[in-house]
Amino acid sequence: MDYQQTARRIIEHLGGATNISSVFHCITRLRFSLKDNNRADRNALADLDGVMGVNLSGDQFQVIIGNKVTQVYRAIQDEVPALAAAEKQESVDTTQKKRRNPVSLAFEIISGIFSPIIPAIAGAGILKGILSLFVTLGWVEATNQTYQIMVAISDAVFYFMPMVLAFSAGLKFGANPYLSVALAATLFHPTLSALFRTGDPVSFAGLSVSPVSYANSVIPVVLSVWVLSYVERFFNRIIPAAVRTMFSPLLSLMVVAPLMLIVIGPAGISVGNALSGGIIWLVNNMGPFAGIIVGGTLSLMIITGMHYVLVPIIINNITRLGYDPIKPIMFAANFGQAGAAFGVFLRSRSKKTKSLALSTSFSALMGVTEPAMYGINIRFKKPFAAALIGGAAGGCLAMTMGAKAYAYALAGLSGLPSLAGEGFVWALASMALAFAVAAGLTVVLGFEEKPEQSAPEASVSSQAATTAMPLNNAVAFSANETLHAGVSPVSASPSERLFAPCSGQLTPLSELSDPVFADEVFGKGIAIVPLNGELVSPVNGRVGSVFATNHAITLESNSGAEVLIHIGIDTVKLNGRHFTRLVEDGQEVTIGQPLINFNLDALIAENIDPSVIVIVTNTDNYGDISLISNGHVETRDEFLKLAATAA
Repeated sequence: MDYQQTARRIIEHLGGATNISSVFHCITRLRFSLKDNNRADRNALADLDGVMGVNLSGDQFQVIIGNKVTQVYRAIQDEVPALAAAEKQESVDTTQKKRRNPVSLAFEIISGIFSPIIPAIAGAGILKGILSLFVTLGWVEATNQTYQIMVAISDAVFYFMPMVLAFSAGLKFGANPYLSVALAATLFHPTLSALFRTGDPVSFAGLSVSPVSYANSVIPVVLSVWVLSYVERFFNRIIPAAVRTMFSPLLSLMVVAPLMLIVIGPAGISVGNALSGGIIWLVNNMGPFAGIIVGGTLSLMIITGMHYVLVPIIINNITRLGYDPIKPIMFAANFGQAGAAFGVFLRSRSKKTKSLALSTSFSALMGVTEPAMYGINIRFKKPFAAALIGGAAGGCLAMTMGAKAYAYALAGLSGLPSLAGEGFVWALASMALAFAVAAGLTVVLGFEEKPEQSAPEASVSSQAATTAMPLNNAVAFSANETLHAGVSPVSASPSERLFAPCSGQLTPLSELSDPVFADEVFGKGIAIVPLNGELVSPVNGRVGSVFATNHAITLESNSGAEVLIHIGIDTVKLNGRHFTRLVEDGQEVTIGQPLINFNLDALIAENIDPSVIVIVTNTDNYGDISLISNGHVETRDEFLKLAATAA
């Protein structure tokens, strides 16, 4: 690769040097802050020699390079000296230091608060839906004590929603999460409830306290914890350290709790009621048109992160009204993505594309649409349009016929019990319609597909075929399938086994939220959801490089395997926080030798996917890459086999 030529072309297709505000790089991609993203020619960039793809994440324009990113980055600095000078002032993501877009910031806050609690409310929501289905079918009586206890289990997280949200909001806003829960617990204290039940006026220091029920509420506690974060920081600044632990929480509660009961709480309840009322007005007055708009644009909202705005509205509707009309449209939109990917499976002539399309279609049916969207539908363009049309058709039917969700659950097959109740059949029909329309349009419209290039067939031992489980939904990685367009296998490397760099649960790359890893742009591999914060060497060899923020490392084994290990999704933004390197560039390492320590709890607390991603970047040198282990692995377990190509 001619790095200077590549750098010049990248700058040109980004709209010229005058359009680039700043640039930095992680271990695989260039991350640009552009003055105008619309001036960048994404198609021309993707076609450049040395560029593996492009991705727009928030306000950040990413150009994916791979192992040669450092060389291209330096070449760009040579071409635009002003960017090199700017680097001396900024050691990390400069886009975080500029003024944030208020809308993007709001989406990030909502996502950061509600994403961590989704497993709890989704699990409880599915149980709630199953119980409702059992009663509807007459399989259990509502007076049955076992049933009533199960109802309590399924409904508890919704009833005490303010306390759950308080902890999550405390982490997001920087308030003490336990103090935040203590604040929320005030709303449920029996003494306060008894005062409200009397029907007599309630006051605090002569100020009226509205007798409002905060069970199931969403907005009041989020606003209250936001205020708490500022009040607590204020007292932490002015109170001496010797007595801060006692008096800062005391004074923070004394200030914020009355404010919550007198002003913030009633105002938040009013806002929540207005949101629910607005949704009901939309359903009653716009009906099918509302379904078309939401169903047809929801996938676009997922790409931008705007869909998280709907989460508190849906939860508020379910807790206040007992149902929500938006969630069924989310199911339809997801099934539209699944249908489009399935249409690609039916229409494609490429074995690799068919395999990826089928597996991502199934993931979308289960409610995880990103692999299908980024890996298949957006990549081929027309299928994505078909998915939007399918979602609009399904949303129209769901809204017209009154489909509703009665609990919060993942919008996939596992979440169907949450739809059990009035309109259940129509909810199923809307999903089927979305899937069928998207699949049919994809088959009819077709898409441009680059032809596969042949490569030498692999010689895989019978032992590997019988003992090793192929990666990514049991689809073998064979050298006779083109891994990247225009790339042919090079000289063979010897067979080798990799050892697990950490303990945890194995996860296919296709299930990762980052499309670059999910699409295997850098090569084949596997992700591990870690159980601890120690990363060790999976090979005997040497360190290629440890990235400056210590969240990623490259290794080269003595047998020639080139391995990239990336800790977490988008962890470059942490600027090295929570990571400690234990080795240096070029250092010799052995299997099991500690490489990097990371604070797993801190990553989870910051709502970061901590998956440890292991990729063989010279995949083309091997005839087959297969799993030896399945499911859970322990550190230093043999877990990947790299089979040599035929001589």
